[in-house]
Amino acid sequence: MSIGILGTKVGMTQVFDKETGNAVPVTVVQAGPCIVTQVKTKETDGYSSVQIGYGEVKEKALSRPELGHLKKVGASPLRHLKEYRLEKTEDYELGKALDISEIFNTDTTVDVSGKTMGRGFAGYHKRHNFKRGLMSHGSKSHRAPGSTGAGTTPGRVYPGKKMAGRYGGKQVTTRKLKVVKIDVEQNLLLIKGAIPGKPGSLLSISPSNIVGQK
Repeated sequence: MSIGILGTKVGMTQVFDKETGNAVPVTVVQAGPCIVTQVKTKETDGYSSVQIGYGEVKEKALSRPELGHLKKVGASPLRHLKEYRLEKTEDYELGKALDISEIFNTDTTVDVSGKTMGRGFAGYHKRHNFKRGLMSHGSKSHRAPGSTGAGTTPGRVYPGKKMAGRYGGKQVTTRKLKVVKIDVEQNLLLIKGAIPGKPGSLLSISPSNIVGQK
């Protein structure tokens, strides 16, 4: 368990590997600045965690309880709050700004969580990659789904059947992505590969949680 950071997806570009000269596709992430807004301990809350805030907004965008929660630590109004479970919280002080160079380095692998791009209502082929039917004259199953189940028994469609519907717009996590470069001055992370969401979407980046390793 380790603390992560909130950020915004900027877009994709490429950098060149100094050793091989190969082009490496990377996603640019505006990571922070994030502020510690709450520290929980086993004595007071039953578990240990650190809550961080990200994204300054106007006061009218938040409710009074949210504003009061942030004013306790002297933080400005922040749009996004997220909690990370930790074993030790002694190193984190309320109101402290997180430094990305203390959390990540160029050898770090990270897990990135975000909401995928929403594609609206989609059919069977686009949503589930179904194979199309015959395209010859007389065929009535060009892009039809085929059978959805037996008639008499059970006489209904089972829940979870792959059918047309809303495609995308779900919270997903892409695991074990490599950090290629860190820009501390501008709070930028260059992460190898693609990341969920469209430019401007909110992301949670944390060091990879690999089973069997502490």
